[in-house]
Amino acid sequence: MDKIASRLETAATPTAPALLLRPWRQADTGDLVEAYRDAALRRWASTTVHDEASAAQWVRDQQRGWETGDRFAFAVVEPGADGADGDEGRVLGQVVLKGAAPGAASAEVGYWTAAPARGRDVAPRALRTLTDWAFASFGGQGLERLELLHQVDNPASCRVAQKCGYALTGILAAEPPAYPHDGHVHVRERGL
Repeated sequence: MDKIASRLETAATPTAPALLLRPWRQADTGDLVEAYRDAALRRWASTTVHDEASAAQWVRDQQRGWETGDRFAFAVVEPGADGADGDEGRVLGQVVLKGAAPGAASAEVGYWTAAPARGRDVAPRALRTLTDWAFASFGGQGLERLELLHQVDNPASCRVAQKCGYALTGILAAEPPAYPHDGHVHVRERGL
């Protein structure tokens, strides 16, 4: 676990800002509540944040994932001009790696983007960064495959997956009430 990074960065492009991926903090709860006011995010997210208290609990759950090593959730933010922690912009989204245990051949990735960040190439850039980090950090421990799951009626997630080299490999049957619609399974193999 010595390769576990707590900060990942992507450079700016001519059309997109630099991104900083870092663990969630309690100071992010206001941005989290604001992001979850978006009906589209609530539709696709598997959990819901209603207020400051539920946001604080959600952040604690993400922090516990880092402590146990079974879930590495990163807040996606625009770094400040000097890159200092205290000079960051608002939360733009999240990327997460789940189930990357030593010896496990596969793990799952997920993401969401706050409404103001959509259409700015945030999700694909953050997902590519997470993907590279996951294989670099866990590939030596057996990780060979990452899976990305989303509902079939979410074409934006399909586009992000395909942009990041995750091939559509199958359909998951709906399992109501938690998963009311069929799902797509996208896969990215190490080295591709």
